[in-house]
Amino acid sequence: MPQRAAGGTGRRVAIVVALAVVVAGFLAVAAERHGFFDLKVYYGAMHHWLRDGGELYDHMKPFSQYGFTYPPFAALVMSPMAVLPWHLAIVVSVTLAVVTSALVLWWLVDPISRREGWTRWFAFAVAACLVAAYEPMRETVNFGQVNTLLLVLVAADLLWLIAAGSPVPPRWRRFAGVGVGLATAIKLTPGIFIVYLLVTRRWRAAVTAAGTATVATLVAAAVAPDASREFWTQALWNTDRVGALDFVSNQSLRGVVARIDPLHPSTVAWLVLVLVTLIWWAWRCRRAVAAGDEATGLALTGVVGCLVSPVTWVHHLVWLLPALILLVDNGLAAPRDSRRRRALLGFAVVGYLLLISRLVWIWRESDAANVAGFVGSNAYVWVSLGLLLFLPVRQLDPSARWPAPAAGRPITSR
Repeated sequence: MPQRAAGGTGRRVAIVVALAVVVAGFLAVAAERHGFFDLKVYYGAMHHWLRDGGELYDHMKPFSQYGFTYPPFAALVMSPMAVLPWHLAIVVSVTLAVVTSALVLWWLVDPISRREGWTRWFAFAVAACLVAAYEPMRETVNFGQVNTLLLVLVAADLLWLIAAGSPVPPRWRRFAGVGVGLATAIKLTPGIFIVYLLVTRRWRAAVTAAGTATVATLVAAAVAPDASREFWTQALWNTDRVGALDFVSNQSLRGVVARIDPLHPSTVAWLVLVLVTLIWWAWRCRRAVAAGDEATGLALTGVVGCLVSPVTWVHHLVWLLPALILLVDNGLAAPRDSRRRRALLGFAVVGYLLLISRLVWIWRESDAANVAGFVGSNAYVWVSLGLLLFLPVRQLDPSARWPAPAAGRPITSR
């Protein structure tokens, strides 16, 4: 290896190590220690259901009001917890979160590094350090949540099986929609991606996704009929199981409305906001697909899912990651020293800093109805709305649509 190249590698390693140390220090100071709270809920529910013979949705974590809230198919997926020691369950949860988030990160960051001529492992390592500091990601890990598993299932579908120009063989692409369907059967909120497939007229993939979710749900009903009956008739509609809508962690449009008037939140106002948001999202997604930009379709749908869901806890904002990465992608693709480049990269930096800051928690116990409280307690919602409004749709070269324009190829946004 030439001495110059070796020196360059050494500097990159030093930068990554230094950044990792800074992030580790930041996490030691800023990260909340949730003690795998949600994982304890899943773990306790599986033991109560499969080992103690109790009803799945009757279990509550001791000294809390929280019980298992996912569909019965999710319980089947999590059923191995009934035989795993607690500490091994933690290892599996953390490993799953790291591997799945690394996959999504690689799929989105590697095309940027190739186009920009960066060292690929270095770009990925820097991005991974930044993602580790991202509050929704660290909350996902510390709670023991399943967000990154759902994200990788959906992203694999959209970026590999559906995207134009994907290198996946045609015999595998006929399964497009299976990942979205499985994610929806595990947790209902990814069902917004079935709507995305319908809005963008990918009828076969939409039918496959809906069919997969239906089959998985029926399998769960056959294996656990009592649990299925209770979920679909009672547990699904019991909002007390998930927490208060006006709690500051609920960074959805419903949370915004609830914090304005916690005692009498306006359902009409929320539904109007949701309708307007969905119309804008559908229009933008249609444009993205027409331009061959499946990654932006994924990003916009992840954002709108967080906005329109009645409950979007901070850890659910993992779904904003693709949009933030594509914001950087668009900024770097803009002409150097242009106003567009500065605006897009500036938005990405400000959005990222807000989403690692824990800013909203300042209003955890204080009045969020005054002006400062209204702006600050909904800070992450404003980031989501900004991404939905302003994330550019890229007009990709048809010969290089997957997964991003090749190095040196032009990219335009609209």
